[in-house]
Amino acid sequence: MAKSKATKKFERKKLPKILEQRNAVKKIKQKQHTSKKRKTEDREYYNDENTPEDEAKTQKKSKAAPSATDGELFENMSVEQFFQGGFEVPSKPETKVKKGKSEKNGKRKREEVEDAVNDAEKSEDEDEEKDGDAIESHKDQLAALAEKDPEFFKYLQENDSELLDFTMAEQDDLGDLSGLDDDEAEQEAPKKSKKDKSDERSKILKKSQVEQWEKSMKEQKSLRATKEVVLAFRAAAHVGEADEKKFKYSIANPDVYHDLLVLALKYIPEVLNHHLPVKELPNGRIRISTDSSKFKTLTTLLKSHSASLLHLLSNLTDSSTTKMVLNSTLGIIPYLLSFRRFLRDFVKQVVDIWSSPSTEDSARVTAYLVLRKLVVIGDQTLQEACIKAAYNGLLKGCRGTTTHTLPSINLMKNGGIDLFGVNEEVSYMLGFGYIRQLAVHLRNSITNNSKESYKQVYNWQYVHSLDFWSRVLATHCDGLKQAEKGKQSPLHPLIYPLVQVTLGAARLIPTAQYFPLRLHLIRSLIRLSRHTGVYIPLASIILEMLSSNEMKKAPKASTLKPLDFATIIRVPKSYLRSRTLQDGVGDQIVEVLSEFFVLWATSVAFPELIVPPVVVVRKYLKKASAAGTGNKNARFNNALAGLVTRLESNAKWIEEKRRDVSFGPGRMDEVMGFSKELEWEKSPLGVYVVTQRNVREERRKLLEEAKKEEEKREKKNKEKAREKGKKAKKVVEEEEEESDIDLSEDDDESLDIDSDDDE
Repeated sequence: MAKSKATKKFERKKLPKILEQRNAVKKIKQKQHTSKKRKTEDREYYNDENTPEDEAKTQKKSKAAPSATDGELFENMSVEQFFQGGFEVPSKPETKVKKGKSEKNGKRKREEVEDAVNDAEKSEDEDEEKDGDAIESHKDQLAALAEKDPEFFKYLQENDSELLDFTMAEQDDLGDLSGLDDDEAEQEAPKKSKKDKSDERSKILKKSQVEQWEKSMKEQKSLRATKEVVLAFRAAAHVGEADEKKFKYSIANPDVYHDLLVLALKYIPEVLNHHLPVKELPNGRIRISTDSSKFKTLTTLLKSHSASLLHLLSNLTDSSTTKMVLNSTLGIIPYLLSFRRFLRDFVKQVVDIWSSPSTEDSARVTAYLVLRKLVVIGDQTLQEACIKAAYNGLLKGCRGTTTHTLPSINLMKNGGIDLFGVNEEVSYMLGFGYIRQLAVHLRNSITNNSKESYKQVYNWQYVHSLDFWSRVLATHCDGLKQAEKGKQSPLHPLIYPLVQVTLGAARLIPTAQYFPLRLHLIRSLIRLSRHTGVYIPLASIILEMLSSNEMKKAPKASTLKPLDFATIIRVPKSYLRSRTLQDGVGDQIVEVLSEFFVLWATSVAFPELIVPPVVVVRKYLKKASAAGTGNKNARFNNALAGLVTRLESNAKWIEEKRRDVSFGPGRMDEVMGFSKELEWEKSPLGVYVVTQRNVREERRKLLEEAKKEEEKREKKNKEKAREKGKKAKKVVEEEEEESDIDLSEDDDESLDIDSDDDE
């Protein structure tokens, strides 16, 4: 007898659980039966020990009170009688093993299976009867409404005919979603015979069918059409693969493929939101009734569609399509939070898109929005997983830094900063671990005496990591933000260890070849100090570069191109002792010194702060001006002298402002108030720094324009070279063709000669 579809589905899904429950009930009944048997045997044993007089008494009592319990039986015995009776464990009665026991067990199991299946069919029939009763009752209500209020019934016919044509369509749609289970089970089933394979053929999807689905999903929010779209989308996600997998639909037309993709990505989130609305809480979290029957029914659809999306994302190369798919996932992410295995693979794929330099910025921004939504609406475990994946993706994407990849790296850093600010408690735990890891790498490179040990620290990933953490702390530990919140950020304790690790890394190798790396780290600390208001002593680490042989001795003349310090951490050997390098390093020293001191240009302690650095710089300039000693680089020396002049004039300006001050250094509130009353842009040093920033910005724009023109020239030269190559190739091919023609004519003549000889 052939089994129905419902029976097969029941055997696959619910039958094992029902059998387990029945076996458990049997075990409980057996235990109860054995315990009752044991009690009766104990009762008989104790009755045998009693005397005839006691037996007569107990018989009288049993006649008077037939419902006596074991407790009452022991109450009539004295303690001595109870202990004299001894304690014997009653033996179990021997049970005879019957011959056909195994056969009966097998028969019993088959009967249980048949009973369970029959119960399931009965329950399904009852559900169908209930649904039919609901439809009939609804029709009766509508008929009564037509008799009672014909005008309102006519209005409903004109404006809301769907309500009158109610046939439990939504429940039918939910029931049809079980087809996804059957389709997946068919794919997981073993290979069938050749005859069965020939009978099963995929339907070729047509444009009219896609348009019909679109109409149903757009107007009626039909789950039945959504199920078919999910099945077709699964086939579309696997189009063009070497493995021949059979799906319900096959797509042969590229226009149909495009329409199906747009339909699935645009309308499936809308249909889901219609049937299972997402409630957004004030803190950004979401709430979905995952215990409802609708969500449980839609689980299969969600799993199938999410798997197709993930497979499609992993195989896409077009940035516009990637962006469209990621935009679609934004709408269904709230429904997928319980699918942890999918989320793990999905986050990994999204991070790969976000951190890939070859991906366009629009797709990368969309990938970041997906990550951020996961962090905002997810629990602490999901937040931690997303932030970890984003940080690892950032480090992976900044291995090679060039003028072309630097903007994308900065884009990733800005996105990572925002992610670390969603939950600062989680960010503190992760940040502590990552900064500790950086410190361990630094310690290993210091203690290890091998030549290659410094490479653990002196690489782009380490530098970008320190720079990233300085940006994170500068953003979320900003003084104004903390004042608005009224409390200190949980990330604030990470400032001290980060500063110590950064200073240690900058001083690891003090040679001129790694001055660019030192300058990168100094800029990171200046940014951190500017936003957090924490004083970091950077003057000494900057002025250490003046004492190097590269800056003390006169340079050699060279025609090398100026260095771009933003994209290098190590100076090429050809630049050492050259005037190009000395001019570049000199400009950088003046710039970072002025940027550091302008942070404290309005501080009441500025005159005392500049004393040691000014002494060091004046000593350097004195040696440079002496005959036969020092560096005679007039450009660098004049820039240093100008900076010292501005520092001294700013110190005099502060001294004039603090003459009328009546507070001492111990009153910190008034000390901070003194700095807030003054504007750093109007100070002598502030005016100088603003002017220098404008000059550098103009110079940067000119350099960018020059680079663009140079790139255009290179492209034109390459195109010209390609055209010349093509022309030369054509000429060679034409010459070869002519030579082939000549040879063929010669062959014909030789054949004629041979024929004449034959004659």
